Amino acid sequence: MRRLASGALTGILALGALTACAEEPGAGTSKGDGKPGKVAFLMPDLASTRYEQYDAPLFKKRMAKLCPDCGVIYQNADSDASLQQQQANSAIAQGAKAIVIDPVDSAAAATIVQTAQSQGVKVVAYDRPIPDKPADFYVSFDNEAIGESIAQSLVDHLKETRAKGGVLQVNGSPTDAAAGLIKKGIHNAVDDSGFDLLAEYDTPDWAPEKAQQWVSGQIAQYRGEIAGVVAANDGTGGGAIAAFKAADRKVPPVTGNDAEVAAIQRVIAGDQYNTISKPIRIVAEAAADAVHQLTQGKEPTADTELFDTPSRLFKPTVVTQKNLKEVIFGPDGVLKAEAVCGSRYAADCRRLGIQ
Repeated sequence: MRRLASGALTGILALGALTACAEEPGAGTSKGDGKPGKVAFLMPDLASTRYEQYDAPLFKKRMAKLCPDCGVIYQNADSDASLQQQQANSAIAQGAKAIVIDPVDSAAAATIVQTAQSQGVKVVAYDRPIPDKPADFYVSFDNEAIGESIAQSLVDHLKETRAKGGVLQVNGSPTDAAAGLIKKGIHNAVDDSGFDLLAEYDTPDWAPEKAQQWVSGQIAQYRGEIAGVVAANDGTGGGAIAAFKAADRKVPPVTGNDAEVAAIQRVIAGDQYNTISKPIRIVAEAAADAVHQLTQGKEPTADTELFDTPSRLFKPTVVTQKNLKEVIFGPDGVLKAEAVCGSRYAADCRRLGIQ
């Protein structure tokens, strides 16, 4: 596989199994004819807060600007691949001209692509690729680069601090092709780092509580030997940190990915070593642009190809305390200090110059 430039304010919405949340009913249902019509935006889970808080609203906003008469059918499958299949079928039945899908199960999603394309419905893979059946387009950050970046950042830090011991590797869901790319990237950095890989784990559904449970077992097994933890996203990183705190052990450097609010707070407090800034606005708007072009009979501009799919992939940025103020809170940042620096984090924010 070629290396390619690609991947906590709680308030999750409770979604009915097949209840569509559409903005504007949409005026047309013919495929690729340049007329306005419905677009489905199908997200994979509720374990990550980003989909409800950022991805869906940003995608809808961009679509409203590009095509005021188009309707957006938003659905979240809550980690259920069968439900996501039903949601896709429902969207097609409602006349969707295109589907943007972040798959629960990358292999199972091939059936969704096949069904949609057979009926003239365009498919954009979002964040997670679909290896077994090429979609019409793929939009994401470079997931392999994300894994390598967070792991190399941790390895460099461990060497600088002359840490002793080995590393735990907490991967994402085994059914997520993006998680597989992140996992590969982590190995690129860890395998020849000079630090032993003590153990690794593929976290079902990216569930933080499952990551926490596994790390708890490793803490008991490798007493005093864990120098750091490479976690594939902020949720699994948060689970790892919780495991050390529950065991009343000093938390070693732990990585993350997604720059969720809770993770940024952990970085500020020193509980989490790094995360990845990948502004969701970039991929959400790029997906909306691609969908709009496809439904107009045009070809979106790709910068590479992944799994035989024309792709637009963006470069991630590693965030630590050293560049946190500039990347997250600077002029082009994604957060405001007041959203993060509550009373619990006020002193640490002041120390880092975040106001």
